[in-house]
Amino acid sequence: MTGLAIKPERRAVILLGAFYAVVGIVFATPTGHVRAWRLAAWIVSAAAFAAHVAYEHFKLRSSPRTRALHVGLGAALGAFGLAAGANVHSLVVGSSHAQRQLLLLALMSWPAMVFVPAFLAALGAGWVMARFEPPQNRG
Repeated sequence: MTGLAIKPERRAVILLGAFYAVVGIVFATPTGHVRAWRLAAWIVSAAAFAAHVAYEHFKLRSSPRTRALHVGLGAALGAFGLAAGANVHSLVVGSSHAQRQLLLLALMSWPAMVFVPAFLAALGAGWVMARFEPPQNRG
């Protein structure tokens, strides 16, 4: 049965990706106070992002590049889930053919647009964390 186990870093990518997608979809449903809900979604997602960086750094002891890759992939997976949710929503509400085509393009473009800045932010966070880490813990 051990062959079916998912590695902790992969589990974190999947869980955080699903979390980002759920936050994006659920926080978009209220019709009142839209700006406040969007801000709340950004804050919750930023906290999840920071927690993922910290988990990779302190618990898994990932290298900065590996950490940034995992965190970026989690964010990209969340963007894919959000794009998939938008596609389902467009089918439910009966969007135009042109809108549905753009949303199909979003399945590829949103993850790509999210991955790059998430990777760079996690890489930068890793650099900062390494600068302030005691010398005996480096390596």
